[in-house]
Amino acid sequence: MEPLAVSQQETEDPAFDPLSPGEEDPTEGEYLPSEDTSNPHEDSSSPSECATSNSEAPPTIYPLPSDSFKTIIDHIEFLYQEYRDKSTQHEIQTRRLQDNYVQSAETSDNSQKTPLGSPPPIENQRANYTLSRLESSSSGFNLWQDLPDVRKSGVLSLLQPQEVKLQEAMFELLTSEASYYKSLRLVVSHFMDSERLRATLHQSEIHFIFSNALEVLATSERFLLALEQRFEENIVISDVCDIVYEHAEKHFVVYVTYVCNQTYQERAYRKLLQERPEFRDAVGHLETDPVCRGLPFASFLILPFQRITRLKLLVQNILTKVEEGSEREMTALQAHRELEKLVRACNEGVRKMSRTEQLISIEKTLEFKIKSVPIISHSRWVMKQGELQQMSGPRTSRTLRTKKLFRPVYLFLFNDLLLMCKPLTGERYQVFDVATRGLLRVEELEDQGQTLANVFILKLLENAHEREFTYMLKATSQSEMKRWMTSLVPNRRTKFVSMSSKLLDCPQVQCVHPYVSQEPDELSLDLADILNVLDKTEDGWVFGERLHDQEKGWFPHTVVEDILNPNIRTQNLKECFRVHKSEDGSQNKDRRKMGSKTRQ
Repeated sequence: MEPLAVSQQETEDPAFDPLSPGEEDPTEGEYLPSEDTSNPHEDSSSPSECATSNSEAPPTIYPLPSDSFKTIIDHIEFLYQEYRDKSTQHEIQTRRLQDNYVQSAETSDNSQKTPLGSPPPIENQRANYTLSRLESSSSGFNLWQDLPDVRKSGVLSLLQPQEVKLQEAMFELLTSEASYYKSLRLVVSHFMDSERLRATLHQSEIHFIFSNALEVLATSERFLLALEQRFEENIVISDVCDIVYEHAEKHFVVYVTYVCNQTYQERAYRKLLQERPEFRDAVGHLETDPVCRGLPFASFLILPFQRITRLKLLVQNILTKVEEGSEREMTALQAHRELEKLVRACNEGVRKMSRTEQLISIEKTLEFKIKSVPIISHSRWVMKQGELQQMSGPRTSRTLRTKKLFRPVYLFLFNDLLLMCKPLTGERYQVFDVATRGLLRVEELEDQGQTLANVFILKLLENAHEREFTYMLKATSQSEMKRWMTSLVPNRRTKFVSMSSKLLDCPQVQCVHPYVSQEPDELSLDLADILNVLDKTEDGWVFGERLHDQEKGWFPHTVVEDILNPNIRTQNLKECFRVHKSEDGSQNKDRRKMGSKTRQ
């Protein structure tokens, strides 16, 4: 969220506390959630005492003065890239404070009791204030409750704490779209319309670099105007997810077109930077303009994909705050499902091109010792590939001392097929065995000393010769062995319980450093992603399931930190389960309808 009225000190230092002894409360008149009862400057009549009993927005209308909202939008200073960075960093800090605060409070309760009638220690006042302030908005930069028109209306004394949090979540969706629109305008006005830059490009190259950016800009403008109109109708926002759903269903398909062009875009951009000095110089000159705030051109090109993903998370945040069974929950679920379909279409569009190219490249390197198998298929992709050591000869003490106990073997694992290959010279491979992925079984070998460390058993229930066959394979490390075993048999029982099966306490982590996957079985992570830990290795790799989209993969433990408090982990699971349970129910209903039509 972009800062409008929050001081620089407060934004940069989440532990900043204005409640020092002897000082006046700078938040006088400001609403704080009712669970914060330690503020000595709080009015005697708490908001919860005079709140409406209905968590839906009250019917009273508080229209904004003319051009009031446009003034708010004009004061948004952040470009969208800056908003995303600060927003995600704030989410991380909020969770850290929640984690530390709850545990420190429990420790304090166990160690000493505050005498009845005495004010809580100043440290608890500060922790309570900071945590309440952070929890009131998911980004913490610009708060709906801080708007002058909201304060003057007196509406804060009528709303329950949960409704205020919901207003903040809806307000963030609105203002973040304004920040995004501001960055998109620079893509067109500053870069795309630059005569110097266009002079270095052919017409086809302009299309590869900018794709349908004009359509994306027009779509964002239309969406932002609809959100503005809703906010101008009433300071207390009735809903935004109905608007999100309508625009996602009718207009957001332009995002799929833009993102599917990403492969061509990245390839053309790299090639132009390397081979065309005049293009490189023009881009460098444009990037130095103060309007870019020091941000590179590439960060502007990826904005649409970042936005459609972030928009889904913002709607999900709203969904966790609306009353269950309410009309606003229904519209939030509809909007989330529609955005989920768009994100999935974007991901599939990006993957489809790269997967096909990879299959073509692999097929050129193969020769078959057995009956050949067609490799290229639209429904096939690489899950993992790499070299292992195959154990050969009988397992006797004599063979263990020989140097030929293991020989190299190269595996190509696809989503439906496994190729066992002998490495040849010149990056070529001879296929000597094949099996369907569903007919693979793995087993970890018991520890038998250093020679057989990281060895596992791979069983092909039916191989190329239509018989069962077993291989003993050795990996270079424990993490490599576990990653191969997980990829070969993905439904193999893991060390921990997945949230998608039952609502049980499960180890969780949050991403504190972005990570870009290096191999197909790895998971790229964005800042503030929350993941369930399904397995881990002693040498620092984690197999996790991201909560917001249930994608699984490996990542290094160095890019995440543990969420220690079980109450917070449970809350994360409940919120995620609420979203995906509804989607699963909708999908099952669609399947039943299709089955009924088929029977008819």
